[in-house]
Amino acid sequence: MKPVLQLALDFVDLHRALGVAREAVRGGVDWLEVGTPLLKAEGLEAVRKLRDEFPNATIVCDTKTMDAGRVEMESAAKAGAHVATVLGAAPDATIRECIEAGRNYGIRIAVDLVNVPDPAARAQQAAEWGASLLGVHCPIDQQMEGKDPFDALRAVVAAVDLPVSVAGGINSETAGLAVQAGAAVVVVGGALTKAEDAEEAARCIKRVMDTGRAESTVLFKRGGADSIRELLALPSVPNVSDGYHHMPVLTGMTAVVPGVHMVGRAFTVRAYPGDWAKPVEAIDQAEPGDVIVIDAGGVPPALWGELATHSAVQRKLAGVVIHGAIRDTPVIRELGFCAFARHVSARAGEPRGLGEIGVPIEIDGIPVATGDWIVGDDDGVAVVPQAWAVEIANRAVERMEMENRVRKEIQDGSTLAKVADLYKWEKRLGSG
Repeated sequence: MKPVLQLALDFVDLHRALGVAREAVRGGVDWLEVGTPLLKAEGLEAVRKLRDEFPNATIVCDTKTMDAGRVEMESAAKAGAHVATVLGAAPDATIRECIEAGRNYGIRIAVDLVNVPDPAARAQQAAEWGASLLGVHCPIDQQMEGKDPFDALRAVVAAVDLPVSVAGGINSETAGLAVQAGAAVVVVGGALTKAEDAEEAARCIKRVMDTGRAESTVLFKRGGADSIRELLALPSVPNVSDGYHHMPVLTGMTAVVPGVHMVGRAFTVRAYPGDWAKPVEAIDQAEPGDVIVIDAGGVPPALWGELATHSAVQRKLAGVVIHGAIRDTPVIRELGFCAFARHVSARAGEPRGLGEIGVPIEIDGIPVATGDWIVGDDDGVAVVPQAWAVEIANRAVERMEMENRVRKEIQDGSTLAKVADLYKWEKRLGSG
């Protein structure tokens, strides 16, 4: 079969899913998937609505069935789905039951190989039982760790003679690779559902699938440990916080230069208020691109000013964060150096040399260690622990992408309350 483009509608609100589907179908999307979040939130009514509005599209119901195979396949088929999914991790009996139900009710059964230890071997079993389609799937939470589905895709394509779909962070740079690796169905989620113009985004991905020539994109892709700085350069500090379960940030840290966006690895200093010896020594010890983070008790006098800033610029440091005081702010603004501080104080202290460099510190209850990542802008300073940096960076970018789409929907005439469907999702308080 000629490779087809499938849109994964992983929304929790049907009205938003339908809006993106309309745009994407105009751009050339072939199959429409009622994603698992949408199915859980809106039920099989989502399948019915898509089938009614898009009678020429193939409708995929991503049930991810783990049990009760016959009931779920029958329900999906009667709602109007052409394809439904069962997990490869489900019991053998469940997969076989789904396949038999598919034959009975005229619906194709796709076996989703997500989190299966040996995808190729499980694919062969499913093919022998009569599956119609096999799905290689790198789930979103693993994408946030920098993983992708391509090795598993190649292994499954080599093992079976059935159409194979691939899902997991596919975008305009990788859709051609998916086809080259043997995918018959290229499943795209965020690169379409979070695009400001889903029609043009779909057209672009279809073009890449047809030509094999990648088209670069800044968004809708995830990175690994070697791209953390580039990833964190994109989202705001609020995006970083929202993306990782409203992660606490350093508040009350004022940006000396408004509008800056600071990203770098932390190089920590513990100093006494006004004692500028260790902070200045740290400038010589830090690596280019680092952010010096100083805990000076959160009080004046100043321990950083014009001359320290000139030194930091000379060393190509990314910035400084001071839980204490700074001065010479007009010159720092002229230099455009990323400096954040709790206070501004014209009075400086003396270089007594008390304190430590490179040791773990804590500011406002938030631990900071040398090697952690620091992101700063006008809304505050986020500390991204080194051990979680890849995931947090990817989730921050995802949050930014999501907000871009919401902003476009508002600009097109909606409101935040309507886009978010606030009343529907308000907690219902009961007496229990």
